[in-house]
Amino acid sequence: MSTPKRIPCSDQSLARADPMYGTASAGSKWVLLELSGPWGPSAFLQSPTCIDPQLGREVVRRIEKAGMRIAAIRRHGRRPETPRWRWFIAHCDIGQEALYRGEVDDPRAFLELALDGSDGEPSTGPLVAICSHGKHDQCCAVRGRSACRAIAAEYPEFTWECSHLGGDRFAATMLVLPEGLCYGRVDSANSAELVRLYLERRLDHRYLRGRTSLPHAVQAAQHFVRERFGDNRIDALHPIDVERSEHRVRVVLAGDTGPIEVILHEELSDPLLSQCHAQVPGRVRIFTLASLSPA
Repeated sequence: MSTPKRIPCSDQSLARADPMYGTASAGSKWVLLELSGPWGPSAFLQSPTCIDPQLGREVVRRIEKAGMRIAAIRRHGRRPETPRWRWFIAHCDIGQEALYRGEVDDPRAFLELALDGSDGEPSTGPLVAICSHGKHDQCCAVRGRSACRAIAAEYPEFTWECSHLGGDRFAATMLVLPEGLCYGRVDSANSAELVRLYLERRLDHRYLRGRTSLPHAVQAAQHFVRERFGDNRIDALHPIDVERSEHRVRVVLAGDTGPIEVILHEELSDPLLSQCHAQVPGRVRIFTLASLSPA
């Protein structure tokens, strides 16, 4: 008897209406390196036609030792016959956002790259990275490539496919740098519109998982304030204070007319399969709103 085919994790997540807010992958500094060929389950360790696995391991070790997040990128569409080795380094902390870009002649030069971005030049536009890492999760392949195609049709100069960003059940996932805006289910949205909003310094909180440089509780608090007041500015609602106690988080955000206090309850979900290849259900952290008022 054949085993019933499992429903993809992103479809299960949609059916459960899993909340996306407060789930952005953590990272205040990102390094994105071009690997233009096919990726294995681990882009840097299992993609021998792109990069020697031992070299990939050394590159990953160096960047993670520096406390930075790493991802592979490639242009959407036909792969070039001659590979290129472009790179981006992003600093995402509020008030210090910066994005640098450059190119090397050989992937071994990634081991010598200055991780502050000083080997390159400031990027004149954002980097929009959509996870299409199909060997990591099938949902990223199906949903991610669809979203990437739509965005690349309007903003080809900004758009890249990227390797695993986390939150597979929220595919298609997208990262916008240098601010570190992490989106989910962008294939369900007008995905190119999300980029247009960004260029106007605005966002759509319905699809925003959070900002990667902020704690998850702050990401959630910002969501509830945006939902209440309709504030869609990227440069707003910055955190002033965060206090934690058991299962409770108090977040104070900067508002136009004064601080805003958000009280959250921190809970665990029912067991769920967070990835298509996951074998054991696990609980994930979720935040619910207890109160929202002037501080």
